[in-house]
Amino acid sequence: MHTVWKGNLSFGLISIGIRIHSVIEDKDVKLIGIHKDCLVPIRYEKIAPGCEDGEVKPEDIVKAYEYSPNKYVVVSKEELDALKKEYEVQSVDIISFVQLEEIDPIYFDRSYFINAMEGSEKTYILLKQALERTGKIGIVKISLRNRQHLAIIRVHEEGLILETIHYPDEVRSITQVPNLPSEQEVTIQRKELVAATTLINELTVPFIPEDYTDEYRTALLDLIEEKIENEEVEVKPVINPKKVGIKNILDALNASIEQTKRINSAAKKKTAVKTKKETS
Repeated sequence: MHTVWKGNLSFGLISIGIRIHSVIEDKDVKLIGIHKDCLVPIRYEKIAPGCEDGEVKPEDIVKAYEYSPNKYVVVSKEELDALKKEYEVQSVDIISFVQLEEIDPIYFDRSYFINAMEGSEKTYILLKQALERTGKIGIVKISLRNRQHLAIIRVHEEGLILETIHYPDEVRSITQVPNLPSEQEVTIQRKELVAATTLINELTVPFIPEDYTDEYRTALLDLIEEKIENEEVEVKPVINPKKVGIKNILDALNASIEQTKRINSAAKKKTAVKTKKETS
């Protein structure tokens, strides 16, 4: 498991050597854009509209902040590196302890497993047991992904977990939502509330995470697998007209023949399956 951050976690005068690892495994199905005729992946070029230099090279790109329309202040890489070095948190100190229930879930961002480095096993378990005994969570600041985060440390099953949380000024107020219904403007009948409450109670079950799956991702993977099994595959053409060598032409012709055979075979299978479904 990839280590996202490593350093010391301080709890009073106690120091714990830790590593943190991402809890989330990205299982999103990655689809790329290709040209429908050439079957070549689309390349997105960086350009500056109105500039005559064409595609912009990486070394010609600088960071800037737009403080008003079409007005920018440039911040150099050296300035950003200096700020990062000055404010990067090398050692995580538990600032305070609070009850988990005091933090609204709207503040939570990402989760990370905390593991103890060699030699810090005892202090790691000590902090875990102390948090379990008090029912508290720790508040910390940590530098991850080139920015400083507010985070909590809490017990999770057999170990500890770190969860980054948003700063208060990053979370919008619900009062900013336009045309939000008001309880003063709507009358709810008692029998309606009783019926709604009864329905909620009837649908209440223990939360078992494994009972919930991403049906769309599963269906998309099934579709992709079915296409592969039925040989509904698109193969990038091998023929390159710029190459005139006999061997290259022969290879290209042979590859084209094989490609045509695969396409025809897949088409026949598809037709046979469709006919079978229609007659059954």
